[in-house]
Amino acid sequence: MMFRNRTGPRSRNDMSSHSLAINSAKPLDLSKWRNVPNLMIGGGAVLAVSGLAIFGFKQFGYSYLVAYMFCLSLCLGSLFLVLAHHLFDAGWSVPIRRFCEHIASLLWGWMLVLVLPLLVLAPKLYPWMSSNPASDHALRAKWPLFTLPGFYIAIAGSLIVLGFLAKQLRAWSIKQDATGAAECTYKMRGYSYWGIFAFASLVTMLLIMLVKGLEHEWFSTMYGVWYFAGSVWTTLATVYVITMVLTRLNILRPVLHHHQFYYIGSLFFAFTVFYAYVTFAQYFIIWNANMPEETFWYVQREKGTWFVMSIIFIIFGHFFLPFLSLLRIDAKQSFKLMSFLAVWAWLMHFIDMTFNIMPVLHPDGFPFQTIWIDLGCLAFIAGILIKVFLIKFASAAPYPIKDPRLIEAVGQFHPVPTQISGGELDETSEHDQTDEFQKDDIH
Repeated sequence: MMFRNRTGPRSRNDMSSHSLAINSAKPLDLSKWRNVPNLMIGGGAVLAVSGLAIFGFKQFGYSYLVAYMFCLSLCLGSLFLVLAHHLFDAGWSVPIRRFCEHIASLLWGWMLVLVLPLLVLAPKLYPWMSSNPASDHALRAKWPLFTLPGFYIAIAGSLIVLGFLAKQLRAWSIKQDATGAAECTYKMRGYSYWGIFAFASLVTMLLIMLVKGLEHEWFSTMYGVWYFAGSVWTTLATVYVITMVLTRLNILRPVLHHHQFYYIGSLFFAFTVFYAYVTFAQYFIIWNANMPEETFWYVQREKGTWFVMSIIFIIFGHFFLPFLSLLRIDAKQSFKLMSFLAVWAWLMHFIDMTFNIMPVLHPDGFPFQTIWIDLGCLAFIAGILIKVFLIKFASAAPYPIKDPRLIEAVGQFHPVPTQISGGELDETSEHDQTDEFQKDDIH
């Protein structure tokens, strides 16, 4: 195969300067951070157990649920990015695909084990489990899903199928590192074809059982889309940070073109808008329909400090701040700005999870007195997942070394030279441009 080298000047000075900034950045030294996952696990466990001893099982269960749904969203968001990569046969995302596969593969086994405390505490967390279907129309209408067997089967089955999908995608990707066979690419595409449908259905199922089940009377057809949008939004912020760190560690530097950072930032910007659209559409439809079975959910979240949080954080913090910050094209390639927005995205998503879960237990306002339990549970779960992720990352090549689209991701080859190959506007060679001019003259 003949590879076409990029020739000609670049037309985007800001992107060129950004590429120079990447190459000239000093390598990071993360040796001092090696024990952070262990400290998170130990410190988080102490806080979580202390909260359990002081406030009881119910408060602990709700705090653990907030932390679990936050971490689950990162795994699901990573799985979606891998599925989208194969479905669209993308080239630019090859260098970042491998660590996304590692994060997504945490669904297999680990997220199933970590959900066990919620399954054990379920009778204390979900009021419908102690209700009589004969006198509860909403519960009777959702039979057999909202039954004890249905609850446990739905959660376990969803996590097993999603975990198996993520595991297979990672396994075939790593196998291609050894063989370089085209069969691996076809297998990953095949899993992605049916996987995207399973993903949409099972993510919604998990959200219905784990979060919406806290208020089983409530009904919203957009709730699964809301969680999906927030999950991918938070994951993209995480992917940007990991890509930046791996570049500074000289791990991804050889295979990264400067357009990867721009594309990740652009997707983060797009999902900022998409999340706002879904969140507002859900509110608009439910409030205008004015059905008590649906509006009570929002009425409950307009009490006390919950209303203030919805205005300050959900509206301005989750949408306006990142939206306005990313309007400039060069903002998506500013490491300082994107690092801040990534941390901000984690904070907003955590508050969003709290806003959706905690009003059931604390209807009068945000429980500031127990937030340390939430953070302890989050540190414990995240610490375990980070530790496993680092083990997975060290066990394989840092990027798909024999993926057929890798050379295209670097920006050095495109099978069909076009004006946007490699992410630039002037990537076509003079010979290609001359051919186009001759065609125009003929016509």
